Amino acid sequence: MNQEIELKLTLPKRALAALRRHPLVSECDKLGNAVTLDNTYFDTPELSLKSRRVAVRIRRQGRQLLQTVKCAAVSSGGLSQRPEWEQAYSGAFDFSAVDAPEAAKLLHRHGEALVPVFTTRFRRETRRYAPRPGLSILLMIDTGDVLLSTADGEQRSTPICELELELEEGRAQDLLELACTLAQDIPLMPSDISKAERGYRLFLGAPVDVVRSEPSPIRPGQNVVEAFRCLAQSCVRQWQANAAAALAHPDPDSIHPDFIHQLRVSQRRLRALLKSFAPALPTDFVGEWNARLRDNASRFGDARDLDVFCTELLDAVSAEGLADAAALAALLDKAHRARDEARSKASHSLDMATQGRLLLEFSAALMRLPTNSLAIAADLRTFARLRLDRLRKRARRQFEAASALVPERLHALRIGFKQLRYGVEFFGPLFQAKTMGRYLEGMVRAQSTLGFLQDVDTAHQRLRLWAEETPATASGAAFVLGWHASRYARLRRRVLQDCEPLLWGKKPW
Repeated sequence: MNQEIELKLTLPKRALAALRRHPLVSECDKLGNAVTLDNTYFDTPELSLKSRRVAVRIRRQGRQLLQTVKCAAVSSGGLSQRPEWEQAYSGAFDFSAVDAPEAAKLLHRHGEALVPVFTTRFRRETRRYAPRPGLSILLMIDTGDVLLSTADGEQRSTPICELELELEEGRAQDLLELACTLAQDIPLMPSDISKAERGYRLFLGAPVDVVRSEPSPIRPGQNVVEAFRCLAQSCVRQWQANAAAALAHPDPDSIHPDFIHQLRVSQRRLRALLKSFAPALPTDFVGEWNARLRDNASRFGDARDLDVFCTELLDAVSAEGLADAAALAALLDKAHRARDEARSKASHSLDMATQGRLLLEFSAALMRLPTNSLAIAADLRTFARLRLDRLRKRARRQFEAASALVPERLHALRIGFKQLRYGVEFFGPLFQAKTMGRYLEGMVRAQSTLGFLQDVDTAHQRLRLWAEETPATASGAAFVLGWHASRYARLRRRVLQDCEPLLWGKKPW
Protein backbone atom coordinates (compact mmCIF):
# COMPACT_ATOMS: atom_id res chain seq x y z
CA MET A 1 0.00 0.00 0.00
CA ASN A 2 1.21 3.47 -0.85
CA GLN A 3 0.12 6.52 1.13
CA GLU A 4 -0.55 9.19 -1.47
CA ILE A 5 -0.11 12.76 -0.21
CA GLU A 6 -1.19 15.32 -2.77
CA LEU A 7 -2.54 18.81 -3.19
CA LYS A 8 -5.10 19.32 -5.95
CA LEU A 9 -5.48 22.75 -7.52
CA THR A 10 -7.86 23.86 -10.25
CA LEU A 11 -7.17 26.73 -12.64
CA PRO A 12 -8.80 28.30 -15.70
CA LYS A 13 -7.51 27.07 -19.06
CA ARG A 14 -6.48 30.61 -19.96
CA ALA A 15 -3.89 30.41 -17.13
CA LEU A 16 -2.15 27.26 -18.40
CA ALA A 17 0.42 29.12 -20.51
CA ALA A 18 1.36 31.35 -17.58
CA LEU A 19 1.68 28.29 -15.33
CA ARG A 20 4.04 26.57 -17.76
CA ARG A 21 6.13 29.76 -18.05
CA HIS A 22 6.39 30.25 -14.30
CA PRO A 23 10.07 29.91 -13.25
CA LEU A 24 9.29 27.32 -10.58
CA VAL A 25 7.59 25.17 -13.22
CA SER A 26 9.65 25.84 -16.35
CA GLU A 27 12.92 25.11 -14.54
CA CYS A 28 11.72 21.74 -13.22
CA ASP A 29 12.94 18.53 -14.83
CA LYS A 30 10.44 17.13 -17.32
CA LEU A 31 9.69 13.46 -16.75
CA GLY A 32 9.24 12.29 -20.32
CA ASN A 33 6.74 13.56 -22.85
CA ALA A 34 3.16 14.42 -22.05
CA VAL A 35 0.95 11.32 -22.06
CA THR A 36 -2.75 10.71 -22.60
CA LEU A 37 -4.40 8.75 -19.81
CA ASP A 38 -7.69 6.90 -20.33
CA ASN A 39 -9.33 5.83 -17.08
CA THR A 40 -12.46 3.77 -16.56
CA TYR A 41 -14.08 3.78 -13.13
CA PHE A 42 -16.05 0.76 -11.95
CA ASP A 43 -18.79 0.24 -9.40
CA THR A 44 -21.85 -1.92 -8.84
CA PRO A 45 -25.14 -0.82 -10.41
CA GLU A 46 -26.19 0.29 -6.91
CA LEU A 47 -22.92 2.27 -6.48
CA SER A 48 -21.88 0.21 -3.46
CA LEU A 49 -18.27 1.39 -3.67
CA LYS A 50 -19.20 5.06 -3.83
CA SER A 51 -21.32 4.72 -0.71
CA ARG A 52 -18.21 3.51 1.16
CA ARG A 53 -15.91 6.08 -0.50
CA VAL A 54 -13.83 3.51 -2.36
CA ALA A 55 -12.80 3.96 -6.00
CA VAL A 56 -11.66 1.33 -8.50
CA ARG A 57 -10.26 2.32 -11.87
CA ILE A 58 -8.42 0.78 -14.80
CA ARG A 59 -5.93 3.15 -16.43
CA ARG A 60 -4.64 2.75 -19.96
CA GLN A 61 -1.34 4.45 -20.67
CA GLY A 62 -0.10 3.45 -24.10
CA ARG A 63 -0.15 -0.36 -24.07
CA GLN A 64 0.01 -0.64 -20.31
CA LEU A 65 -3.06 -1.30 -18.13
CA LEU A 66 -3.01 -0.51 -14.42
CA GLN A 67 -5.57 -1.33 -11.73
CA THR A 68 -5.85 1.22 -8.92
CA VAL A 69 -7.88 1.14 -5.71
CA LYS A 70 -8.21 4.29 -3.62
CA CYS A 71 -9.92 4.94 -0.31
CA ALA A 72 -11.11 8.47 0.32
CA ALA A 73 -9.73 10.49 3.21
CA VAL A 74 -10.73 13.77 4.81
CA SER A 75 -9.34 16.58 2.68
CA SER A 76 -8.95 20.22 3.60
CA GLY A 77 -7.59 23.08 1.54
CA GLY A 78 -7.07 20.65 -1.34
CA LEU A 79 -4.52 18.66 0.70
CA SER A 80 -5.33 14.97 1.07
CA GLN A 81 -3.65 11.81 2.27
CA ARG A 82 -5.21 8.55 1.18
CA PRO A 83 -4.22 4.89 0.82
CA GLU A 84 -3.68 3.64 -2.72
CA TRP A 85 -3.01 0.19 -4.20
CA GLU A 86 -1.74 0.03 -7.79
CA GLN A 87 -0.76 -3.01 -9.85
CA ALA A 88 -0.75 -4.30 -13.40
CA TYR A 89 -4.15 -5.32 -14.79
CA SER A 90 -4.30 -8.55 -16.79
CA GLY A 91 -8.00 -8.63 -17.69
CA ALA A 92 -9.52 -9.54 -14.31
CA PHE A 93 -9.74 -7.65 -11.04
CA ASP A 94 -7.29 -8.74 -8.37
CA PHE A 95 -7.82 -7.23 -4.92
CA SER A 96 -5.45 -9.52 -3.02
CA ALA A 97 -3.00 -6.68 -2.36
CA VAL A 98 -5.60 -4.47 -0.62
CA ASP A 99 -4.63 -4.76 3.05
CA ALA A 100 -7.20 -2.41 4.56
CA PRO A 101 -9.69 -4.93 6.03
CA GLU A 102 -12.93 -3.03 5.43
CA ALA A 103 -12.02 -2.04 1.87
CA ALA A 104 -10.82 -5.57 1.05
CA LYS A 105 -14.04 -7.10 2.37
CA LEU A 106 -16.13 -4.66 0.33
CA LEU A 107 -14.18 -5.33 -2.87
CA HIS A 108 -14.23 -9.11 -2.55
CA ARG A 109 -17.97 -9.03 -1.86
CA HIS A 110 -18.79 -6.94 -4.93
CA GLY A 111 -15.90 -7.74 -7.27
CA GLU A 112 -17.94 -9.83 -9.71
CA ALA A 113 -20.70 -7.18 -9.95
CA LEU A 114 -18.45 -4.28 -10.99
CA VAL A 115 -19.37 -2.53 -14.24
CA PRO A 116 -18.02 0.59 -15.99
CA VAL A 117 -19.68 3.79 -14.74
CA PHE A 118 -17.77 6.69 -16.31
CA THR A 119 -14.39 7.51 -17.83
CA THR A 120 -11.84 10.27 -17.74
CA ARG A 121 -9.50 11.16 -20.57
CA PHE A 122 -6.83 13.75 -20.02
CA ARG A 123 -3.36 14.74 -21.08
CA ARG A 124 -0.76 14.77 -18.30
CA GLU A 125 2.50 16.71 -18.23
CA THR A 126 4.79 15.70 -15.35
CA ARG A 127 7.70 17.60 -13.88
CA ARG A 128 9.78 17.11 -10.75
CA TYR A 129 10.41 19.97 -8.35
CA ALA A 130 13.50 19.11 -6.25
CA PRO A 131 15.14 22.36 -5.15
CA ARG A 132 17.16 20.80 -2.31
CA PRO A 133 18.00 17.42 -0.80
CA GLY A 134 15.09 15.96 1.12
CA LEU A 135 12.38 17.65 -0.95
CA SER A 136 10.86 16.21 -4.11
CA ILE A 137 7.42 17.05 -5.49
CA LEU A 138 5.79 15.88 -8.71
CA LEU A 139 3.94 18.61 -10.61
CA MET A 140 1.27 17.11 -12.87
CA ILE A 141 -0.74 19.32 -15.20
CA ASP A 142 -3.92 17.51 -16.29
CA THR A 143 -6.19 18.80 -19.06
CA GLY A 144 -9.10 16.85 -20.53
CA ASP A 145 -12.62 15.72 -19.62
CA VAL A 146 -14.72 13.50 -17.42
CA LEU A 147 -16.93 11.56 -19.87
CA LEU A 148 -20.20 9.70 -19.55
CA SER A 149 -22.32 7.82 -22.07
CA THR A 150 -25.86 7.26 -20.79
CA ALA A 151 -28.03 4.24 -21.59
CA ASP A 152 -30.04 6.26 -24.13
CA GLY A 153 -26.91 7.39 -25.98
CA GLU A 154 -26.59 10.85 -24.44
CA GLN A 155 -23.00 12.08 -24.06
CA ARG A 156 -22.16 14.15 -20.99
CA SER A 157 -18.85 15.70 -20.04
CA THR A 158 -17.22 18.12 -17.65
CA PRO A 159 -13.76 19.62 -18.21
CA ILE A 160 -10.59 18.85 -16.28
CA CYS A 161 -7.95 21.54 -15.81
CA GLU A 162 -5.86 20.80 -12.74
CA LEU A 163 -2.43 21.01 -11.24
CA GLU A 164 -1.68 18.16 -8.86
CA LEU A 165 1.28 18.39 -6.51
CA GLU A 166 2.27 14.95 -5.22
CA LEU A 167 4.79 14.53 -2.44
CA GLU A 168 7.66 12.15 -3.17
CA GLU A 169 9.94 13.30 -0.35
CA GLY A 170 9.44 15.98 2.27
CA ARG A 171 6.55 17.25 4.39
CA ALA A 172 2.92 17.84 3.50
CA GLN A 173 3.52 21.48 4.39
CA ASP A 174 5.99 21.71 1.50
CA LEU A 175 3.12 21.15 -0.94
CA LEU A 176 1.25 24.14 0.49
CA GLU A 177 4.34 26.33 0.51
CA LEU A 178 4.96 25.63 -3.18
CA ALA A 179 1.30 26.25 -4.01
CA CYS A 180 1.35 29.57 -2.12
CA THR A 181 4.33 30.72 -4.17
CA LEU A 182 2.68 29.75 -7.46
CA ALA A 183 -0.60 31.38 -6.39
CA GLN A 184 1.10 34.78 -6.16
CA ASP A 185 1.10 34.83 -9.97
CA ILE A 186 -1.39 32.16 -11.11
CA PRO A 187 -5.10 31.85 -10.22
CA LEU A 188 -5.16 28.52 -8.34
CA MET A 189 -8.10 27.20 -6.31
CA PRO A 190 -7.49 24.28 -3.93
CA SER A 191 -9.96 21.47 -4.56
CA ASP A 192 -11.07 18.57 -2.37
CA ILE A 193 -13.12 17.01 -5.19
CA SER A 194 -11.41 14.07 -6.88
CA LYS A 195 -11.90 13.12 -10.52
CA ALA A 196 -13.86 10.11 -9.29
CA GLU A 197 -16.25 12.30 -7.31
CA ARG A 198 -16.75 14.55 -10.33
CA GLY A 199 -17.53 11.48 -12.41
CA TYR A 200 -20.14 10.28 -9.95
CA ARG A 201 -21.76 13.72 -9.90
CA LEU A 202 -21.97 13.60 -13.68
CA PHE A 203 -23.41 10.08 -13.57
CA LEU A 204 -26.06 11.02 -11.01
CA GLY A 205 -26.81 14.39 -12.53
CA ALA A 206 -26.46 15.78 -9.02
CA PRO A 207 -26.39 19.56 -8.60
CA VAL A 208 -23.67 21.10 -6.47
CA ASP A 209 -25.17 21.74 -3.04
CA VAL A 210 -24.51 24.64 -0.71
CA VAL A 211 -22.14 23.50 2.06
CA ARG A 212 -23.06 24.53 5.60
CA SER A 213 -20.94 24.33 8.71
CA GLU A 214 -19.96 20.86 9.90
CA PRO A 215 -20.57 19.57 13.43
CA SER A 216 -17.58 20.24 15.63
CA PRO A 217 -14.95 17.51 15.04
CA ILE A 218 -12.89 18.05 18.21
CA ARG A 219 -12.57 15.37 20.89
CA PRO A 220 -11.25 15.11 24.45
CA GLY A 221 -7.57 14.28 24.55
CA GLN A 222 -6.50 16.69 21.82
CA ASN A 223 -4.20 19.49 22.82
CA VAL A 224 -5.50 23.03 22.38
CA VAL A 225 -3.65 23.81 19.14
CA GLU A 226 -4.66 20.47 17.59
CA ALA A 227 -8.29 21.24 18.45
CA PHE A 228 -8.01 24.70 16.90
CA ARG A 229 -6.45 23.32 13.74
CA CYS A 230 -9.15 20.66 13.46
CA LEU A 231 -11.95 23.22 13.81
CA ALA A 232 -10.27 25.68 11.45
CA GLN A 233 -9.90 23.02 8.75
CA SER A 234 -13.63 22.31 9.10
CA CYS A 235 -14.33 26.00 8.41
CA VAL A 236 -11.90 25.95 5.48
CA ARG A 237 -13.86 23.11 3.88
CA GLN A 238 -17.06 25.19 4.08
CA TRP A 239 -15.28 28.26 2.67
CA GLN A 240 -13.58 26.39 -0.13
CA ALA A 241 -16.61 24.35 -1.23
CA ASN A 242 -18.92 27.36 -1.52
CA ALA A 243 -16.31 29.56 -3.19
CA ALA A 244 -15.46 26.84 -5.72
CA ALA A 245 -19.12 26.12 -6.50
CA ALA A 246 -19.85 29.81 -7.07
CA LEU A 247 -16.74 30.29 -9.20
CA ALA A 248 -17.66 27.29 -11.36
CA HIS A 249 -21.01 28.86 -12.31
CA PRO A 250 -20.95 30.02 -15.94
CA ASP A 251 -22.97 33.19 -15.24
CA PRO A 252 -21.93 35.25 -12.19
CA ASP A 253 -25.29 37.04 -12.16
CA SER A 254 -27.11 33.71 -11.69
CA ILE A 255 -25.09 32.35 -8.75
CA HIS A 256 -27.42 31.25 -5.97
CA PRO A 257 -27.01 33.75 -3.10
CA ASP A 258 -26.70 30.97 -0.51
CA PHE A 259 -23.23 30.09 -1.82
CA ILE A 260 -22.05 33.63 -1.07
CA HIS A 261 -23.87 33.64 2.27
CA GLN A 262 -22.27 30.39 3.44
CA LEU A 263 -18.86 31.66 2.34
CA ARG A 264 -19.43 34.66 4.65
CA VAL A 265 -20.57 32.33 7.45
CA SER A 266 -17.27 30.45 7.14
CA GLN A 267 -15.37 33.73 7.57
CA ARG A 268 -17.42 34.69 10.65
CA ARG A 269 -16.88 31.28 12.20
CA LEU A 270 -13.14 31.40 11.55
CA ARG A 271 -12.89 34.84 13.15
CA ALA A 272 -14.90 33.64 16.16
CA LEU A 273 -12.60 30.62 16.37
CA LEU A 274 -9.50 32.83 16.34
CA LYS A 275 -10.88 34.85 19.24
CA SER A 276 -11.92 31.77 21.21
CA PHE A 277 -8.47 30.17 20.94
CA ALA A 278 -6.43 33.41 21.03
CA PRO A 279 -4.56 32.66 24.31
CA ALA A 280 -3.08 29.49 22.76
CA LEU A 281 -2.13 31.06 19.41
CA PRO A 282 0.61 33.46 18.28
CA THR A 283 -0.59 37.06 18.59
CA ASP A 284 0.54 38.01 15.09
CA PHE A 285 -1.29 35.01 13.57
CA VAL A 286 -4.56 35.99 15.28
CA GLY A 287 -4.23 39.66 14.34
CA GLU A 288 -3.29 39.08 10.72
CA TRP A 289 -5.99 36.52 9.95
CA ASN A 290 -8.74 38.27 11.86
CA ALA A 291 -8.15 41.32 9.64
CA ARG A 292 -7.76 39.38 6.37
CA LEU A 293 -10.90 37.29 6.95
CA ARG A 294 -12.89 40.38 7.96
CA ASP A 295 -11.84 42.17 4.78
CA ASN A 296 -12.69 39.13 2.66
CA ALA A 297 -16.18 38.82 4.14
CA SER A 298 -16.84 42.55 3.71
CA ARG A 299 -16.75 42.10 -0.09
CA PHE A 300 -20.11 40.35 0.08
CA GLY A 301 -22.00 42.00 2.96
CA ASP A 302 -24.54 44.19 1.14
CA ALA A 303 -25.92 41.26 -0.86
CA ARG A 304 -26.88 39.27 2.24
CA ASP A 305 -28.42 42.30 3.99
CA LEU A 306 -30.66 43.03 1.00
CA ASP A 307 -31.57 39.34 0.61
CA VAL A 308 -32.81 39.29 4.20
CA PHE A 309 -34.58 42.62 3.74
CA CYS A 310 -36.48 41.41 0.68
CA THR A 311 -37.18 37.86 1.83
CA GLU A 312 -37.90 38.30 5.53
CA LEU A 313 -39.52 41.73 5.60
CA LEU A 314 -40.92 42.73 2.20
CA ASP A 315 -42.09 39.38 0.87
CA ALA A 316 -43.88 38.68 4.17
CA VAL A 317 -46.16 41.71 3.72
CA SER A 318 -49.66 41.20 2.32
CA ALA A 319 -51.28 44.45 1.17
CA GLU A 320 -54.86 43.08 1.14
CA GLY A 321 -56.16 46.32 -0.34
CA LEU A 322 -54.98 48.41 2.61
CA ALA A 323 -51.75 49.77 1.16
CA ASP A 324 -51.20 52.32 -1.56
CA ALA A 325 -50.68 49.79 -4.36
CA ALA A 326 -48.59 52.12 -6.53
CA ALA A 327 -46.32 53.13 -3.65
CA LEU A 328 -45.85 49.54 -2.52
CA ALA A 329 -45.09 48.44 -6.09
CA ALA A 330 -42.53 51.25 -6.44
CA LEU A 331 -40.92 50.18 -3.16
CA LEU A 332 -40.75 46.51 -4.18
CA ASP A 333 -39.25 47.43 -7.53
CA LYS A 334 -36.59 49.60 -5.89
CA ALA A 335 -35.75 46.91 -3.31
CA HIS A 336 -35.50 44.09 -5.84
CA ARG A 337 -33.32 46.15 -8.16
CA ALA A 338 -31.03 47.05 -5.24
CA ARG A 339 -30.83 43.38 -4.23
CA ASP A 340 -30.03 42.26 -7.78
CA GLU A 341 -27.31 44.89 -8.08
CA ALA A 342 -25.81 43.84 -4.74
CA ARG A 343 -25.90 40.17 -5.73
CA SER A 344 -24.20 40.96 -9.02
CA LYS A 345 -21.53 43.04 -7.27
CA ALA A 346 -20.88 40.24 -4.75
CA SER A 347 -20.64 37.59 -7.47
CA HIS A 348 -18.26 39.68 -9.55
CA SER A 349 -16.18 40.33 -6.42
CA LEU A 350 -15.64 36.58 -6.07
CA ASP A 351 -12.26 36.18 -7.71
CA MET A 352 -10.51 32.81 -8.04
CA ALA A 353 -7.04 34.27 -7.62
CA THR A 354 -7.98 36.08 -4.40
CA GLN A 355 -9.97 33.26 -2.79
CA GLY A 356 -7.48 30.59 -3.83
CA ARG A 357 -4.52 32.55 -2.52
CA LEU A 358 -6.25 33.24 0.81
CA LEU A 359 -7.25 29.60 1.22
CA LEU A 360 -3.76 28.33 0.48
CA GLU A 361 -2.02 30.88 2.68
CA PHE A 362 -4.37 30.25 5.60
CA SER A 363 -3.99 26.47 5.24
CA ALA A 364 -0.20 26.85 5.18
CA ALA A 365 -0.29 29.12 8.23
CA LEU A 366 -2.40 26.51 10.05
CA MET A 367 0.22 23.83 9.41
CA ARG A 368 3.01 26.12 10.62
CA LEU A 369 1.36 26.84 13.96
CA PRO A 370 3.70 25.94 16.81
CA THR A 371 2.45 23.77 19.65
CA ASN A 372 4.03 25.30 22.74
CA SER A 373 4.48 23.61 26.10
CA LEU A 374 1.52 25.48 27.58
CA ALA A 375 -0.82 24.26 24.83
CA ILE A 376 0.39 20.69 25.33
CA ALA A 377 -0.04 20.85 29.10
CA ALA A 378 -3.44 22.57 29.08
CA ASP A 379 -6.49 20.37 29.49
CA LEU A 380 -8.83 21.04 26.57
CA ARG A 381 -12.01 20.86 28.68
CA THR A 382 -10.59 23.32 31.21
CA PHE A 383 -9.53 25.66 28.41
CA ALA A 384 -13.02 25.40 26.87
CA ARG A 385 -14.74 26.20 30.18
CA LEU A 386 -12.57 29.28 30.69
CA ARG A 387 -13.22 30.55 27.17
CA LEU A 388 -16.97 29.91 27.35
CA ASP A 389 -17.10 31.66 30.73
CA ARG A 390 -15.36 34.65 29.19
CA LEU A 391 -17.79 34.78 26.27
CA ARG A 392 -20.75 34.58 28.66
CA LYS A 393 -19.37 37.34 30.89
CA ARG A 394 -18.95 39.61 27.89
CA ALA A 395 -22.51 38.86 26.79
CA ARG A 396 -23.68 39.74 30.34
CA ARG A 397 -22.06 43.17 30.05
CA GLN A 398 -23.74 43.66 26.68
CA PHE A 399 -27.05 42.55 28.21
CA GLU A 400 -26.77 45.15 30.97
CA ALA A 401 -25.86 47.84 28.44
CA ALA A 402 -28.94 46.88 26.39
CA SER A 403 -31.38 47.40 29.26
CA ALA A 404 -32.67 50.64 27.70
CA LEU A 405 -33.48 48.68 24.48
CA VAL A 406 -31.51 51.10 22.31
CA PRO A 407 -31.08 49.49 18.84
CA GLU A 408 -27.29 49.87 18.81
CA ARG A 409 -27.02 48.15 22.22
CA LEU A 410 -29.36 45.35 21.18
CA HIS A 411 -27.23 44.83 18.09
CA ALA A 412 -24.11 44.56 20.27
CA LEU A 413 -25.93 41.98 22.42
CA ARG A 414 -26.83 40.05 19.29
CA ILE A 415 -23.16 39.93 18.29
CA GLY A 416 -22.27 38.75 21.80
CA PHE A 417 -24.86 35.98 21.62
CA LYS A 418 -23.57 34.93 18.22
CA GLN A 419 -20.01 34.68 19.56
CA LEU A 420 -21.20 32.64 22.54
CA ARG A 421 -23.27 30.38 20.30
CA TYR A 422 -20.28 29.69 18.07
CA GLY A 423 -18.23 28.89 21.18
CA VAL A 424 -20.88 26.42 22.37
CA GLU A 425 -20.90 24.80 18.93
CA PHE A 426 -17.10 24.59 18.78
CA PHE A 427 -16.63 23.09 22.25
CA GLY A 428 -19.87 21.11 22.38
CA PRO A 429 -18.36 17.58 21.95
CA LEU A 430 -16.33 18.06 25.13
CA PHE A 431 -19.41 18.19 27.36
CA GLN A 432 -22.72 16.42 27.97
CA ALA A 433 -24.58 16.38 24.65
CA LYS A 434 -28.13 16.71 25.93
CA THR A 435 -27.58 19.73 28.18
CA MET A 436 -25.37 21.46 25.62
CA GLY A 437 -28.03 20.79 22.98
CA ARG A 438 -30.80 22.36 25.08
CA TYR A 439 -28.64 25.38 25.84
CA LEU A 440 -27.80 25.81 22.16
CA GLU A 441 -31.49 25.69 21.24
CA GLY A 442 -32.13 28.54 23.65
CA MET A 443 -29.20 30.47 22.19
CA VAL A 444 -30.54 30.05 18.66
CA ARG A 445 -34.02 31.27 19.69
CA ALA A 446 -32.64 34.35 21.45
CA GLN A 447 -30.32 35.15 18.57
CA SER A 448 -33.19 34.82 16.09
CA THR A 449 -35.25 37.32 18.09
CA LEU A 450 -32.33 39.74 18.30
CA GLY A 451 -31.75 39.21 14.59
CA PHE A 452 -35.33 40.13 13.70
CA LEU A 453 -35.12 43.32 15.78
CA GLN A 454 -31.86 44.23 14.06
CA ASP A 455 -33.35 43.53 10.62
CA VAL A 456 -36.28 45.85 11.31
CA ASP A 457 -34.04 48.59 12.72
CA THR A 458 -31.79 48.37 9.66
CA ALA A 459 -34.85 48.35 7.36
CA HIS A 460 -36.20 51.44 9.12
CA GLN A 461 -33.02 53.36 8.27
CA ARG A 462 -32.92 52.02 4.73
CA LEU A 463 -36.59 52.81 4.05
CA ARG A 464 -36.25 56.33 5.43
CA LEU A 465 -33.37 57.02 3.03
CA TRP A 466 -35.24 55.51 0.10
CA ALA A 467 -38.33 57.58 0.88
CA GLU A 468 -36.19 60.72 0.77
CA GLU A 469 -34.61 59.65 -2.54
CA THR A 470 -37.88 58.42 -4.10
CA PRO A 471 -40.93 60.07 -2.47
CA ALA A 472 -43.24 57.72 -4.41
CA THR A 473 -42.14 54.89 -2.11
CA ALA A 474 -42.84 56.74 1.17
CA SER A 475 -46.33 55.43 1.93
CA GLY A 476 -45.28 51.93 0.90
CA ALA A 477 -42.35 52.11 3.33
CA ALA A 478 -44.65 53.26 6.12
CA PHE A 479 -47.03 50.36 5.41
CA VAL A 480 -44.20 47.79 5.57
CA LEU A 481 -42.94 49.13 8.90
CA GLY A 482 -46.47 49.25 10.25
CA TRP A 483 -47.02 45.64 9.16
CA HIS A 484 -44.11 44.47 11.32
CA ALA A 485 -44.61 46.96 14.17
CA SER A 486 -46.77 44.72 16.38
CA ARG A 487 -44.35 41.77 16.28
CA TYR A 488 -41.39 44.11 16.69
CA ALA A 489 -42.89 45.70 19.79
CA ARG A 490 -43.84 42.34 21.31
CA LEU A 491 -40.40 40.78 20.80
CA ARG A 492 -38.60 43.93 21.91
CA ARG A 493 -40.49 43.90 25.23
CA ARG A 494 -39.60 40.29 26.00
CA VAL A 495 -36.17 39.87 24.41
CA LEU A 496 -34.17 40.56 27.57
CA GLN A 497 -36.42 38.25 29.56
CA ASP A 498 -35.64 35.45 27.08
CA CYS A 499 -31.90 36.18 27.14
CA GLU A 500 -31.46 36.46 30.90
CA PRO A 501 -31.67 32.73 31.86
CA LEU A 502 -29.01 31.90 29.26
CA LEU A 503 -26.57 34.35 30.81
CA TRP A 504 -27.31 33.90 34.52
CA GLY A 505 -28.78 30.40 34.66
CA LYS A 506 -26.91 27.15 35.20
CA LYS A 507 -24.04 26.57 32.77
CA PRO A 508 -24.04 23.33 30.74
CA TRP A 509 -20.23 23.16 30.67
